[in-house]
Amino acid sequence: MSATTSKPTVTEREARQVAEAAREQDWRKPSFAKELFLGRFRLDLVHPHPHPADDDAQRGEEFLAKLRDFCETKIDPARVEREAQIPDEVVDGLKELGALGMKIDTKYGGLGLTQVYYNKALALVGSASPAIGALLSAHQSIGVPQPLKLFGTQEQKDTFLPRCARTDISAFLLTEPDVGSDPARLATSAVPDGEDYILDGVKLWTTNGVVADLLVVMARVPKSEGHKGGITAFVVEASSEGITVENRNAFMGLRGIENGVTRFHRVRVPAANRIGPEGAGLKIALTTLNTGRLSLPAMCVGAGKWCLKIAREWSAAREQWGKPVALHEAVGSKISFIAATTFALEAVVDLSSQMADESRNDIRIEAALAKLYGSEMAWRMADELVQIRGGRGFETAASLKARGERAVPAEQLLRDLRINRIFEGSTEIMHLLIAREAVDAHLAVAGDLIDPDKTLSDKARAGANAGAFYARWLPRLVAGPGQLPSSYGEFKREVDLSGHLRYVERHARKLARSTFYAMSRWQGRMETKQGFLGRVVDIGAELFAMSAACVRAELLRSQGDHGREAYQLADAFCRQARIRVDELFGRLWSNTDGLDRKVVKGVLGGVYAWLEQGVVDPSGDGPWIADATPGPSRRQNMHRPIR
Repeated sequence: MSATTSKPTVTEREARQVAEAAREQDWRKPSFAKELFLGRFRLDLVHPHPHPADDDAQRGEEFLAKLRDFCETKIDPARVEREAQIPDEVVDGLKELGALGMKIDTKYGGLGLTQVYYNKALALVGSASPAIGALLSAHQSIGVPQPLKLFGTQEQKDTFLPRCARTDISAFLLTEPDVGSDPARLATSAVPDGEDYILDGVKLWTTNGVVADLLVVMARVPKSEGHKGGITAFVVEASSEGITVENRNAFMGLRGIENGVTRFHRVRVPAANRIGPEGAGLKIALTTLNTGRLSLPAMCVGAGKWCLKIAREWSAAREQWGKPVALHEAVGSKISFIAATTFALEAVVDLSSQMADESRNDIRIEAALAKLYGSEMAWRMADELVQIRGGRGFETAASLKARGERAVPAEQLLRDLRINRIFEGSTEIMHLLIAREAVDAHLAVAGDLIDPDKTLSDKARAGANAGAFYARWLPRLVAGPGQLPSSYGEFKREVDLSGHLRYVERHARKLARSTFYAMSRWQGRMETKQGFLGRVVDIGAELFAMSAACVRAELLRSQGDHGREAYQLADAFCRQARIRVDELFGRLWSNTDGLDRKVVKGVLGGVYAWLEQGVVDPSGDGPWIADATPGPSRRQNMHRPIR
C-alpha cells in the first residue's frame, strides 16, 4: 500500500472532538485541584502531607549523593554552553550511573526511584546544566519508558526497558512542521502492510532525536478493513532504514539540547512495536504527560534555588549608597519574591509528586498546574535575578570571567528557562487544558444543553439533570469554613497561616460561583472566552500553591526541620499570592478582551499596516512553515547515536 501524502483537513469542531476523545473521561480517584475549582476546599486530601516510604527515601538519597558528586566533578556547564553540545563522556557517565533508568523498575535494570526522588534528581542535574536535565527528562518522562510502563505489553517491556535503563536514549515524536497543539491535523502516516506498518512523514522539534536510539512516534493509521485507524503510537528503532535526521536545531537557550527534524520515508515498523491499540496514540500521549509534566517544574524549582543563592550572595556583597543593595526596598522585595516563590514551587512539586507515588489521588490537574505555574514563576524569578545583578546580569558568564569576576550565568538561565513556557504544552494551551478539566463536572451535567448537535429530548434530559445538580451544588457555595475565625487552627503558630487557608476556602467558592455565572452568561460561547478561562486557571493555580505552601510549612514544623522559617516563607508567599488573586478576580470582569479582539481583526486586515513603517526587516527569505511533503530525504543524516 502507498503512503498517504495529503494533509488531513479538519474543522475547528472536528479538531476539538479529536482532543476530547483523547481525554481521560473518568474520575475514579479524588482530586484536590478538581474539587478546588468546584468550590470545595478538600484540605484532607493533602494534609497531613504524605511521606515517602523509608526504603524509597534511603534509595533516593543514596542516588542523589552519587549524582551530586557527578555533577560537581564531571559536568562542565560552561563547556556545554560554549560548545552547544553535551560531551559524549558526560552522557556515558550518566549511563554508568544509572541516570537513564531513574524511573524504570529495578527488575528491568533501572533504579526504581519514586516520582519525588526522580524530580529531585532532575532539579539537581538541571541546576548544573539545563540541557542535561532536558535530555534525561525527555528520555524518561515522555520517551519510551513512561508509555511502555503504562500501556506496553510484557514483551515490549522485556525488550525495550532494559535498553532504556542503561544504554539507549529515547525521544518522543509528535509535533510536525504544521502541527502543534492541534493533533487532529497530524500528517505522518502508518500504513498497514502485512505484519508491519510503513511510516512516512516529517517530525519537528524532536528533543533527543539527534542522538536517540529508540523513538516513540505518533502516526495516523488510515481506516481500512480490519484496522480501526486513527493516531497511533509506535516504538521505532532510530537506526531503521528510511529515517533521516535532517537538521539539528539551534535555540536561544538550552544550547546543548539534541533537538532535530526527523524524516520517515517508507520506514518498516513491526506491528509488535505498536503501543496499545490503533487510535489510542493521543490518549497514551496525554496520560503519559499526567505525571511526565512534573519533571519540568522540578527543574524550575532547581532554578529558583539557584536564583535565591546568587541573589543572597550578590546582594550582600554589592553596596549602593552606603549599604548592601539587599537592604534597599526596591531590591529587597525582589529577593523576598524569589525566596517565597521558590518555597511554594517546591511545595507544589513535592506534594504533587508524592500524591503521584501514592496513587490515591488523580493528579492530572495538579501536574498541569505545577507545569503552568512553575514555568511562569521560574521565568519571573530569573528575570528578577538579572535585574538584581544589573549590567552583570545581562553580561555572559564567559565575559564576566574574562575580566576577572565570578562567572555567574544569569542571562543564560533566563534564556534556558524561556522554553519552559512553551515545552510540553504552552501556557496558553495549558490554560485551555486545565480549564476543560475544571469545568468537566458542569459539562457532564449540562453539556448537552449547549451542544447544537443534540436533540430537543437530549436537551430536556440535560436540563433536568442540570437542575438537580445545581440545586445541590449552588447552596454549598454560599458559606463555608473560611468564614469561621477558628477554622484550620492547627496552622496557627507563632506565624499564623490559618487565615490564608480560610482565604483559599472562601475564594475557591468565589471562583466556582464566577465560573457558573460565566457559563450561564456565555453558554456555548464559553470555550471562546480564552482570556476569562486563563484567569480562572491562574486563580486556581495560586490557590493550589497557597495550600501546598501551608501544608509543607506544617510538615517541616512537625519534623523539626526549619519549621519556623518555613512558616515565615509560607506567610510571605501567601500574602504575595493574595494580591495576585485579588487582581485576577478583578480582571475576570474588568478587562480589554473585547477591544483586543477588534484590534486583532484590524491588524490581520492590514488596517494598522502603516504603523509598521520606518523599520527594516532583518528576517531571511523562505516559507513561514517548511515543506513536509513525504518522500525520500535529500539531506545528510545528522543522526549521532552516543555509544
